Amino acid sequence: MEINDIQKEARAPSGGWLRRPVFDTRALEQTVAGILADVRDGGDAAVSKYSLQFDKSAPVVPELNATEIKAGAAGVDEALKAAIRTAAANISAFHLAQRRQEDVIETMAGVRCWRKMVAIEKIGLYIPGGTAPLFSTILMLGIPARIAGCREIVLCSPPDSEGRLHPAILYAAELVGVTKVFRIGGVQAIGAMAYGTKTVPAVYKIFGPGNQYVTCAKQLVQREGVAIDMPAGPSEVAVYADETADAGFVAADLLSQAEHGVDSQVVLVSTSAAVVGRVLAEVERQVAVLPRVDTARKALENSRAFIVRDAEQAMELLNAYAPEHLILSCEGAERLAGSVTNAGSVFLGHYSPESAGDYASGTNHVLPTNGHARAYSGVSLDSFVKKITFQQLTREGLLGIGDAVMRMAAAEGLEAHARAVAIRMDKK
Repeated sequence: MEINDIQKEARAPSGGWLRRPVFDTRALEQTVAGILADVRDGGDAAVSKYSLQFDKSAPVVPELNATEIKAGAAGVDEALKAAIRTAAANISAFHLAQRRQEDVIETMAGVRCWRKMVAIEKIGLYIPGGTAPLFSTILMLGIPARIAGCREIVLCSPPDSEGRLHPAILYAAELVGVTKVFRIGGVQAIGAMAYGTKTVPAVYKIFGPGNQYVTCAKQLVQREGVAIDMPAGPSEVAVYADETADAGFVAADLLSQAEHGVDSQVVLVSTSAAVVGRVLAEVERQVAVLPRVDTARKALENSRAFIVRDAEQAMELLNAYAPEHLILSCEGAERLAGSVTNAGSVFLGHYSPESAGDYASGTNHVLPTNGHARAYSGVSLDSFVKKITFQQLTREGLLGIGDAVMRMAAAEGLEAHARAVAIRMDKK
């Protein structure tokens, strides 16, 4: 496999070695668009209909009040509460450091320019539930939202068949300061937050991972003017392992993503056939004892192992794949990290499992998938703010810059632009 072959594969999303598992997107979009239209037109009644259809539960009052949230959160044992608080402290520290006071720049005499970070007022958080209630995602989204100063933080998550949310979801929501919690999941939750209903307030930006239906719903409402974080769909990990890697460690890392869902994908890259063989043997041994063995095995059917010529070719392949998570389980991982150009989050060395980033190291685990890491970043504090530019000119400043502005405006045929400067410069 040569470098030009790798680059060709990267340009062929519908086939080839680097293909992700996908549904028929035409059928998917048609289905999702229909549900969104029903929610937009039918409001709460449509939300209830689809909740009953897909989640087998449609609480008469989907919103939980503060008392209900506190009561539900009490079901979390103290050890897990302590773990969540530890993770929250690290996530807070990492995201607080991203808050910057920007300087006022005098670009020329009398011309001052600056930027101001302003929180997005209303945001929506989608938190997957069901077989894997991702309460950790509440920390990843709610904490930077709180630091940014978002006024309204709306959370939607699918309930179980009895209409309940996992206690840890409620504890995390209370801890980070979520303002409204709704027991609604799937496409109908995205629609409710995008359009608003009598019960669910409309938000300005929607965050959170989900399956391909949820991801498609986010992309469709974005076309209608509702901002989203990114196309964050089924989880994936790529691992580069050399002869120094521990096969058991690498297998565990691969399975940590394979257990997410049947449409997840894991990729192993190595320069050694022997290493690949040892890792695959470990995968088979470890997967057999996982509680989510059926899910993991299905994901493994969509997965790949590559044997490459050297570390340089490995990085060429990995950058072409642009994984959500990239683990460099090799000698000289820090040096090799300098070659990474496309990845959501990178884990260096033998003792940096992807699980650490998923939960408690401090970095954000809401990351671009499906190759979108070529152009998207993971969620950060910046995701929850708008950066508004300001400028202030004195008369001296306008006199200094005015001629340039008028000449450029005239060259573009925009006379009114030029006059807006000239009328001020002519004022005595």
